[in-house]
Amino acid sequence: MTTSLGIPTGHPHPALTALWTYLGDVTTALGIGPESCTVDHDSPVSAYVALDERLPGYPDRDVALLWDEARGWAAAVETHSGEDLIVLRYLGGRTIVPAPREIARFVTALHEDDHRIGRLDPPAIRPAAGLTDLDAALRRRDAV
Repeated sequence: MTTSLGIPTGHPHPALTALWTYLGDVTTALGIGPESCTVDHDSPVSAYVALDERLPGYPDRDVALLWDEARGWAAAVETHSGEDLIVLRYLGGRTIVPAPREIARFVTALHEDDHRIGRLDPPAIRPAAGLTDLDAALRRRDAV
């Protein structure tokens, strides 16, 4: 099930509310509106954040950030058909919920073609272990 960020209340599980809050912090750090986000509640829980700008190497393709509960953040461009995404780089790291400023740095590195931030291979940060486990991971973010 996919919903827009404009409907963040009344989720049946606290993990989803915590995820919407985190996405709100991320979109603020990126200087975009929360309406650019969608969340897929299926397992693994994932999110899509549409970015307004294009990347130098892909001037005619839409750019998005992807997030999922196992790998964290990735940057992707849409194919010409608009039906598929090509992942360009993964942020990686030790957590699926890095600080929003780290995600903003990741996006800046993409624009500058700086390959020192991120990685080409998908990280395995944690298993997708359900909403209760996801809630605990999101709460650890708030405790830092």
